[in-house]
Amino acid sequence: MDKKSSPFFRVSVTALLLGATLAGCASTTSPAVYASSLSSQDPKWSTAECQEIRARASSYEANEKQTLSWGGALLFGPYGLGMAAAGKEHQTKQRKLFRREMHMRCSSQPLPRDLQNVQPAVRASN
Repeated sequence: MDKKSSPFFRVSVTALLLGATLAGCASTTSPAVYASSLSSQDPKWSTAECQEIRARASSYEANEKQTLSWGGALLFGPYGLGMAAAGKEHQTKQRKLFRREMHMRCSSQPLPRDLQNVQPAVRASN
């Protein structure tokens, strides 16, 4: 019996995939919830830029593209799990970028630690 066909190997791989799946389920705060957590007493709160981004935040989730679900990903096997993980990671990054922009427009406070190292992707021009 080779190593890959042993029951222990299969259980280990399954547990590893399940752990990775559950770790990926941790989502970031939605932009609408983040907007409500910012102080309305801040001088930036009443600016036009802040009002515009708060309005976009209220409809953010409705306009957000649906990513491949973990259940649907199982239909594609190991490749599906990779696709779902990549989609969830991209969605999380986009939410953080949006929350970072909202914080910059609506708050005079320093950026929270989880938003400090989030940078927009630089697009190459052709």
